[in-house]
Amino acid sequence: MYDRGIAIVAVTRRGVETALKIKSALEKAGLGSVVYAPEKYSQKAVTALKGNIVDFFKNTYSQVDALVGVMATGIIIRAVAPLLESKLTDPAVIGVDVSGRFVISLLSGHLGGANELTRIIAEGISATPVITTASDSMGKLSADELARTLHLSIQNPNSLVAVNSAIVNEGHVVVVLVGEVEIPLEAAGCFEVKKAQNLQEAREIINAYDAGLIITDETVTAQKIGKPVTILKPNRITVGLGARRDTPAEAIVTAVDSALERVHVPLSRVHRFATVDIKRNSKPMLDAMEKLGAPLEFLSVEALGSVVYDDLSPDSAMVQNKIGIGGVCERAALKIAGPNAKLILKKTKQNGVTVAVAEAE
Repeated sequence: MYDRGIAIVAVTRRGVETALKIKSALEKAGLGSVVYAPEKYSQKAVTALKGNIVDFFKNTYSQVDALVGVMATGIIIRAVAPLLESKLTDPAVIGVDVSGRFVISLLSGHLGGANELTRIIAEGISATPVITTASDSMGKLSADELARTLHLSIQNPNSLVAVNSAIVNEGHVVVVLVGEVEIPLEAAGCFEVKKAQNLQEAREIINAYDAGLIITDETVTAQKIGKPVTILKPNRITVGLGARRDTPAEAIVTAVDSALERVHVPLSRVHRFATVDIKRNSKPMLDAMEKLGAPLEFLSVEALGSVVYDDLSPDSAMVQNKIGIGGVCERAALKIAGPNAKLILKKTKQNGVTVAVAEAE
């Protein structure tokens, strides 16, 4: 998430100090960001603002996944108000006071990830997170938060108001998994989870509740279900791999399991794995894939080099010298995921193995 970047903007000297603390906290969480401030406050790691603060928000709003304003929330609200479009597309917007005491989730708390980013920043700078979405303040998981956490696409976003209303008003809400779909039960929060063999059975289950969520690979018409229901479709999940020559199969399997656990994805949801084609005859890699039970695709250096993505990890000079490209796992995951893919887990290293995870609708 936040693969298009996080912009942090401050307008006072004290605010710049806090902005740099936020940047440092995000780096420790594995998230990149850019700090902006008026030219008179610019310094190392701070980019000078072009124009006034309203112009900055206008020019940046659709270019990043999150905007963090270290300033009065009134300034932020007035600046972004004309730019609002939809909870499905608006970036996360967060306000932080110049002293760094409070971090406030202002916009796109669930789907945009503002609530999660608020928690990360608050923990990183020892501030108080302020999150006012009803489900979060009541300790409940909303439908859109479940979708984001489990990497699901919302097929009927107009249903969210009714389903989330049932959740926050103590209604009985069920999650129905259709067919072979699986989710980590610990990620389902307070929802009751049931299995259905087909959509007809799913409809019968939901009609016994106040509202529901259906997770299915099939195409569903929500109008055929009597109760409020949000239809969620699993995104395509792909895993890119790299490994040193002497890395055993067990280490590859362990690294994959750890990576998937971090993003709440069961192994059964992985569409396929990919790596560079010089690994085609690697017995440890082939043995690992046999244990994992998913297809492995081998990609040429040219194919990997064709991947265009704004937030790839820095290339490795050693890998570049050995195989002709500076990084494998992120490019491999993105390449086989298809158009509009994004990384949900950037390159991680474990015992000689690099793993990245991508998703696409």
